[in-house]
Amino acid sequence: MKKILIANRGEIAVRIIRACHDLGLQTVAVYSESDAEALHVLLADEAICIGEAPSSKSYLKISNIISACEITGADAIHPGYGFLSENANFAKICESCGLIFIGPPSSAIGKLGNKAEAKAIAKKVKCPIISGSDGIVLDMKEGIGVARKVGYPIFIKAVAGGGGKGIRIAYSEEEFAKKFMAAKAEAEASFNNGDIYLEKMIVNPRHVEVQVVGDTYGNYAYLGERDCSIQRRRQKLIEETPSPILTDSIRKKIGQAAVDIVKEVGYYSVGTVEFLLDEKKNFYFMEVNTRIQVEHTVTEELTGIDLVQEQIRIAQGKQLSFRQKDLTFRGHVIQCRINAENPNAGFSPCPGILDYYISPGGPHVRVDSACYTGYKIPPHYDSMIAKLIVRGTNREDAIRKVRRALKEFHISGVHSTIPFHQYMMEDKRYLTGDYTLEYVDSLIAAGCKFEPMKS
Repeated sequence: MKKILIANRGEIAVRIIRACHDLGLQTVAVYSESDAEALHVLLADEAICIGEAPSSKSYLKISNIISACEITGADAIHPGYGFLSENANFAKICESCGLIFIGPPSSAIGKLGNKAEAKAIAKKVKCPIISGSDGIVLDMKEGIGVARKVGYPIFIKAVAGGGGKGIRIAYSEEEFAKKFMAAKAEAEASFNNGDIYLEKMIVNPRHVEVQVVGDTYGNYAYLGERDCSIQRRRQKLIEETPSPILTDSIRKKIGQAAVDIVKEVGYYSVGTVEFLLDEKKNFYFMEVNTRIQVEHTVTEELTGIDLVQEQIRIAQGKQLSFRQKDLTFRGHVIQCRINAENPNAGFSPCPGILDYYISPGGPHVRVDSACYTGYKIPPHYDSMIAKLIVRGTNREDAIRKVRRALKEFHISGVHSTIPFHQYMMEDKRYLTGDYTLEYVDSLIAAGCKFEPMKS
């Protein structure tokens, strides 16, 4: 492996380029017409345009990406997150073309990417699962039968879903038909796969995920958990580690369960196994993300391990650079997603030009971003401006550092979620860790105005 093409954009493309350069590897950036002046294009050793602004004509165009490898002589592809990162067919095409796909094998992506099959795998290795349909629900009649057996409220989920898409909640049989058809339609439009399965809805859950990593030699490790319960409509906003609610005993059990699941399918590379915890702290398997996560940075700051470099080394055929017993966790880490959205207008996207962009600094403050003063945030992709990652000696210290860093973060020209994060860092329920997955949505429904609280 000498030259890596990054089949992505934005902050994750910048992150991967930096990891490649630290390893002495050449990089190729691909970009759409609207991303010609993007930071990943400026930082890579080479850059090549792969199509028009819509992702369907550029970042999702497999033939264009493979052609870019041929033109530039790249021998490996890193998919980042989103776009084609969890597309088993893309990974298989890379393999058939003699390109190194920096991620798990296509067979593992296919098995774990299908939510119903992944659930069956979790059940096989005796990981607790949420009751629901036994695989894909073929039609409305079968779905109603399952819902009656499991009970309401019930989740209607796309088997190929992700990012909160293709999910509906039916609270009664009267709602079921409408929600079932809506979930199928969104799944078909978003993933070209309208298959649906059902799961009993856990009331007032916490969302906790486990970072796993494995190599081709059968070595595996889990690198702690991330609590991602601060979400808006299933979109993550704040992630932290360690989780404020896990005990050491639960942490060990949930970590081993995550390893058992990926090990069962011969998985290698980095990945994340996601769980829901009920009010009694019982955990249940939810899904596997077969890629690097947006919030991988939280784990990196906790452990001191560069997960992207580890991912590349594994793709090079090397063994893990550490073992489970070698891991040490340092303090408490919080990540805030700074998006170009207006939190007081339903988090509506706010693309536009950054009149100025000044990021915070100081000890134990990290900012991952692809933005700069004068950069134009395009309307075609996600609205992320930056990720603010802060580490403290404990949770209280980390929160204080986040407050300080948010005050130093100055963005003009577009709305951002900074006021939301400032509000949350003073919110009593967040400060005590007494919140669930629906907390932010309940604040919005109550008409909460997200702005810095007066001290």
